[in-house]
Amino acid sequence: MTGKLPDRRRRRWPAPVAAGLAAGAASVLAASLEWEIPPTAKIGVTMAAAVLVGLTTWASTDIRPRPRARPEPGTVAPDHWPPVPEHFTGREETLAELHRVFDGRRRSSEVSPPLVISVYGRGGVGKSALMTRFGQEVADRFPDGRLYADLRGGVDAPVRPEEVLIGFLRALDVRLTTDPGGLEELGKLWLTWTKGRKILIGLDNAHDSAQIAPLIPAEPGCAVLVTSRAPLYLYGTYDKKLVEFSEAQGIQLLARLAGDDRVAADLDAARQIVRLCDNLPLAINICGGRLATREQWTMRDMADRLADTRRILDNLKVAPTVDKSVRDSVQLSYDDCTGMQRRLLRLLSSLTAPDVPGWVAGELLDISGLDGADQLEALIDAQLAECSGTDQTGAMRYRLHDLVRVFAAELAEQDGDRRRAAIERVLSGYRRRAEEAAQNRWPQDWSRGGRRSTLDGEVRAADWLNAERLALLSMINLAHHLRLWELTWGLARAFCSLCHSLRAYWADWAAVAELGREAAEQAGDRRSMAIALLDAAAVHGGLGLRRRAQEEAERALVLFTDLGESWWAARARRTIGMTLFSDGHLDRAQDFLIDAIAGFRAEEDLWWMARTQRNLAELRLAERKPEEARELLEYALEVFERDGNRYSEAQTLRVYGEVLAAQARGEHRAGEHRQAAVLFTRAGFSLDRAAEMFRQRGELWEEARCLRAAGEVGDPDNGLRELDYVRRAADILAALGDSWGVARTAVSAGRALARLGRTAESELELRRAGAAFEELEDRWWMALSLRYLGEAHLDAGGRAAAVEPLEQARAIYRSLGNEAGMRRTLELLRRARADTG
Repeated sequence: MTGKLPDRRRRRWPAPVAAGLAAGAASVLAASLEWEIPPTAKIGVTMAAAVLVGLTTWASTDIRPRPRARPEPGTVAPDHWPPVPEHFTGREETLAELHRVFDGRRRSSEVSPPLVISVYGRGGVGKSALMTRFGQEVADRFPDGRLYADLRGGVDAPVRPEEVLIGFLRALDVRLTTDPGGLEELGKLWLTWTKGRKILIGLDNAHDSAQIAPLIPAEPGCAVLVTSRAPLYLYGTYDKKLVEFSEAQGIQLLARLAGDDRVAADLDAARQIVRLCDNLPLAINICGGRLATREQWTMRDMADRLADTRRILDNLKVAPTVDKSVRDSVQLSYDDCTGMQRRLLRLLSSLTAPDVPGWVAGELLDISGLDGADQLEALIDAQLAECSGTDQTGAMRYRLHDLVRVFAAELAEQDGDRRRAAIERVLSGYRRRAEEAAQNRWPQDWSRGGRRSTLDGEVRAADWLNAERLALLSMINLAHHLRLWELTWGLARAFCSLCHSLRAYWADWAAVAELGREAAEQAGDRRSMAIALLDAAAVHGGLGLRRRAQEEAERALVLFTDLGESWWAARARRTIGMTLFSDGHLDRAQDFLIDAIAGFRAEEDLWWMARTQRNLAELRLAERKPEEARELLEYALEVFERDGNRYSEAQTLRVYGEVLAAQARGEHRAGEHRQAAVLFTRAGFSLDRAAEMFRQRGELWEEARCLRAAGEVGDPDNGLRELDYVRRAADILAALGDSWGVARTAVSAGRALARLGRTAESELELRRAGAAFEELEDRWWMALSLRYLGEAHLDAGGRAAAVEPLEQARAIYRSLGNEAGMRRTLELLRRARADTG
């Protein structure tokens, strides 16, 4: 069957015909009601007329579907939402968090106000982009529309709530009069017209809560997204601070803008760009955009441009608007601050410390510490500073964002002479606190017969240095840069004292000691110069630079003697003696130590006298005179125990344990194994007790020394445990950055392995130690490492292998003029050659 199917639809009558028939039927019906006919006839006429009208209506009705009429203006749900930026990157976790908040509200069965989410953060961190992206993701939940307004909260004239309400109401097709009334009337209309609707409302760049509160509807089906720089503290909102990108997110954004291949070609430069941009999305966007339009630039070219702090903000600008320039973005927040807050920001940029405690703001502004901290908190609210956390002392610390610091530094000249005075107040504040901490930590370093320290004071002083080290270093360098010599010397002196007492931060300690010496020289203060030289000698001796340390201590002795400073002169003699001892010159060393003891006795300083006697006991132990060493140590222990000086008591117990171990080894060699076992046990007990005392105090360096000593006891029944002690000591010293201590512990490890018969491993450790000492320019310990290696080979029966390291050790001892070392090495060489010859 072909062709078109017949049209089976009924034909409808024309409308005029249908209308005429219906009118006629109605006339007949009306007339019949007045006719004199039987009632049954009237009923029949009426029914006939009704049928006629129904047929007429049926015939004239078109039942074909008609297209829907176009809606009138104002009936479509308004959608003012801005588009998502093309290169939107990252923020997956934040978006997921916001979705969880939305989902939680939807599942809630309680009657509640509309959901209000406040996203705040520094300018350029990507708040607006996040809001637009999230608004797109939840658009289907709001069938009645999405409204958006830029409140321009960062400019001088932010948008008034009345203006926003008028725009929103018109979007909802509310016919407003010429004079719609004030905020109250508009608010009532807003509540009325949002009732029963599901509308998403975006309020971008809000200034404060007063601007936002009238714009929040009462309808639970609505939701409000707000962005601002400062937290708004709106009641009942979900507040989310948006932070800077991670490094990975920053590189991802840079790659999307500049190209994956360019980033992959120089990933290090890309990382540097992200870091110099302070991980700020706006800054990274600008860099990526500039790279995208300059194909001849490499990542390194861009990084080098940003590395110039004088021009970095110029390079982070493509137009004089807040969304195209980092400087203009920061300027908005700066303009919103009070005069005092602006001055604080400028003055903070003059400090090079990575972060500072709150009292610094008080010193900069010459107000109380609490008031200064309040001003810092205001800068945090303005997103110009941030809290970097709580330090070990429990103090809150604050820092400027890197690009904000550059911005504020450009304005620092506004403060003129007040700037230098403010910096001096901060430096003086740090000096007072550093000296207090140093005297709490080690009072004997500051005066003869120094007051007793307390465990609490020592711990708090250590915590203070650990918290303030980087800031204190920057303050010392700043004082030196400003040629404030007295402040430089005072800060350096306290820092060196703290490092000396903790045996920590060796590289910093050495650098600061040099700054202190230079400051004293520039100031022309001979006493300060002598003290600075003694501080330098302490750190250089600890680093194995003993020749330099001895020269510095000898210069200090001359100055102290000329000045009549007998207590300080005794300390200089002790330092010279210990330096000579460490270099193997035992005869000369003992003379200086004995003179120092006499000097401290004359000054009635029992603490320094006992400490120097302990040092002399160590020398006697090296001379293989353990009985004399024990006598000296027992007197020192009596002094420290009587004074309650637990730190010095623990140090003396360590040396006492070493003396007992030496006696035990002697008894074992003599065949007195039972007596040797007793002494080995007592030695271990003394060393364990000392280590525990230091462990309880958190004295890691001293604990490591005790562990190393425990690994050198030489108990033949305890070899593996002793090796474990040495390994633990090495780990601690490596963590502390004590390179000399690590090398010294490698010697102990080599000897422990040799006692276990593991000669090959012993040689590796001892040669590693020798190489490290050579690098540290410590030739005496280099010779000792070689001598111990020769001994290890001899004990293992490798007489021929022992000759080479012993010959090298003898040559070094000869160059040092170390007769004791030469004598001991010659004895070993005779054994090796006799056995081989």
